[in-house]
Amino acid sequence: MDLLSITGILMALVAIIGGNLLEGGQVSALLNGPALIIVFGGTLGAIMLQSPGAIFLHALRLAGGVFHPPRQELASTIKKLVSWSSVARKEGLLGLEAVSEKEPDLFIRKGMQLLVDGSEPEVIRRILEVEVDNREQQDLMAAKVFESMGGYAPTIGIIGAVMGLIHVMQNLADPGRLGAGIATAFVATIYGVGVANLFLLPFGNKMKTLALRKSQYQEMVIEGIVAIAEGENPRNIESRLQGYLN
Repeated sequence: MDLLSITGILMALVAIIGGNLLEGGQVSALLNGPALIIVFGGTLGAIMLQSPGAIFLHALRLAGGVFHPPRQELASTIKKLVSWSSVARKEGLLGLEAVSEKEPDLFIRKGMQLLVDGSEPEVIRRILEVEVDNREQQDLMAAKVFESMGGYAPTIGIIGAVMGLIHVMQNLADPGRLGAGIATAFVATIYGVGVANLFLLPFGNKMKTLALRKSQYQEMVIEGIVAIAEGENPRNIESRLQGYLN
């Protein structure tokens, strides 16, 4: 659980709602069904039109990682790689076969299997780097979904505001119906700008950070596995990988 992300959302909500209350406003004034439908429905429709289905679904799956980011224990992984290098020097690469079968991380398991199969170091590097690059591109495109939604939402909020003002102009002769139109106009703008800057854009940026962090972790794994394939000294491998902790 990422407490910083949860605290950030709560702080943003408290700041907006609390500021409204301190000014003498009411929470009910920020609740408007038509504005909600216009902004959220319009934004969702626009992003569904823009995004391929696979990327859109991938973005929804990765969104949970903002609050539950995958744990990547660099220090413990370095220890495993160094211990595997010691095993390889003593027993040969085939001595790692049992270890690779028990490894829960699928990426590490794939690298270890290539190692056990006797693949050349550069072959191992190329195969694993292709997977890292492909996964990173998919994750960054998924983050772009939320960034794009953050761009559409304020504009659609303005559309909602204009629609509300049109409603007001059409009912100038009926003062009793003016309030609803004016409320929709202003609340739609708040929804569009607020959801973009408090949720969608931060979500997209956080997802990009997590994607790059995962790539860095996997690059460290590649360096370790390739070093084992090259028969490098375990101490040298440890010294090289320690740089990723900084």
